[in-house]
Amino acid sequence: MTYATASSARTQASQAELAAALLRITMGVLFVLHAWMKIAIFTPSGTAGYFVSIGLPAFLAYVTIIVELLGGLALIAGIATRWVSLALVPVMIGAGWFGHGANGFFFSNANGGWEYPAFWTVALLVQALLGDGAYAYGNRVAR
Repeated sequence: MTYATASSARTQASQAELAAALLRITMGVLFVLHAWMKIAIFTPSGTAGYFVSIGLPAFLAYVTIIVELLGGLALIAGIATRWVSLALVPVMIGAGWFGHGANGFFFSNANGGWEYPAFWTVALLVQALLGDGAYAYGNRVAR
């Protein structure tokens, strides 16, 4: 391997690490914000009422808020990124199937379609494949 090839491989690896970190942190912030929206705007009881209105048990609203909040914080910190990403997949599948499924595909439809939760599901699976990326607390623990 020549110096140029080795240098290029290191650059690609560091870019992949940064890309994984950018995806991880962005999704983490968005999950925290979605949990906060359910707490501060819709209120937990209002969110539970919505869950009941779409045929889900009320307790799942509280579970969803907790999972989004703690999962988002774990993603931001880079703690157990692969597992947290996989744990959030059912939340997004549920959002797509139950919360937005009847509204059609496009998120611009009334009450939002299932396009956005489907994209989040794929992004979470990509994150699970990529792992922590740069600047993750999990990387420090592993060392």
